[in-house]
Amino acid sequence: MSLRDDAVLVLKGYAPEGPEDTQGEQAELRQAYLDHLARHDDGMWKACGAGHVTASALVIDPGRGKVLLTLHRKLRMWLQMGGHCEEQDATLEAAALREAAEESGIAGLTLLPGGPVRLDRHPIPSPCNWHLDVQYAALAPAGAAERISEESLELRWFGYEDVAGVADASVVRLLEATRSRL
Repeated sequence: MSLRDDAVLVLKGYAPEGPEDTQGEQAELRQAYLDHLARHDDGMWKACGAGHVTASALVIDPGRGKVLLTLHRKLRMWLQMGGHCEEQDATLEAAALREAAEESGIAGLTLLPGGPVRLDRHPIPSPCNWHLDVQYAALAPAGAAERISEESLELRWFGYEDVAGVADASVVRLLEATRSRL
């Protein structure tokens, strides 16, 4: 099975419900992602000028009530870990977990069971144009030690209550949706 096939299966199985799907926004995004993949054979890859599917993961330590965010080098924003899918990624889950481990430097991350937590479509500077982000949550093991990557200016743990003061609304929504599943 290709990564694109896996993405289609994941998206078809994604059933948004509760506060994270106000006015059916998540269901509409789910359909838009599926339509995009149906129209673009290269819709998983950065080369697709119409936009492409990406995978991310919010690294969370529920025991401490904290999340690890990266100050993104190019965008200069506090974000969850994530990015472009790569040829070696067999699944969207694998892509999200790889990105989270690479950008956080934390070994032993595990994804929160139940598949994606949210979908988020956002414009990105050219040549990418649009990211169709499939967002997961990754649980940090006890005593996790982060290590900054070249993609980040800084890594920092934030208390749940502090995220809204540093990150944009999409990260806040991802945190809220993640907390509703813990």
